[in-house]
Amino acid sequence: MQIVPPALERLVADLTRLPGIGRKTATRLALYILRRPAAEALGLAEDLATLHASIRMCGRCFAFSETDPCSICSDARRDDRLVCVVEEPGDLMAIEKTGVFRGVYHILHGVLSPMDGIGPEELKIKELYDRIKEQETAEILIATSSTVPGEATASFLMDQLRRFPVRVSRLACGIPMGMDIKYADEHTLARAIESRQNIDHI
Repeated sequence: MQIVPPALERLVADLTRLPGIGRKTATRLALYILRRPAAEALGLAEDLATLHASIRMCGRCFAFSETDPCSICSDARRDDRLVCVVEEPGDLMAIEKTGVFRGVYHILHGVLSPMDGIGPEELKIKELYDRIKEQETAEILIATSSTVPGEATASFLMDQLRRFPVRVSRLACGIPMGMDIKYADEHTLARAIESRQNIDHI
């Protein structure tokens, strides 16, 4: 005897494919959607259907955006000589919430992980080098997470960036070891940005 209707079961199965969503949470979300007006569910479905067609990758910083360049890269008020290197688009969003950073970004779209077959070629690292050569970059702020892969990526970048005439800095105090940057609160991230240090002094 099937207790859960097939349509509801399919939605639960779809939701469990999302990161961090188990079956219990997926069931709760599916039931919530079912209880809401049909127009809301249709609106959600339309947003999901048009997502990939509407969003592209910025050709400069590789953020997700509906325009190329994105709103940050095209903002004349931003200091494009200061480039903050982050792992994922979610990290950019977290830093932007602080309202402290006024430079631009470069998103790697991952971290180095040799065990998973992710080397420099799989990330947007070459594009970072090209950007430094083409633009008048003064400082690279490495804002990868303080996880083991994040630290390994930061160390690799620090070593490679020595051949370029740029200041290299790293997020300082405020980010606990082992914390993924996107889960840090705004005040913690603001403190880390404001107290960044030159690599030579770490």
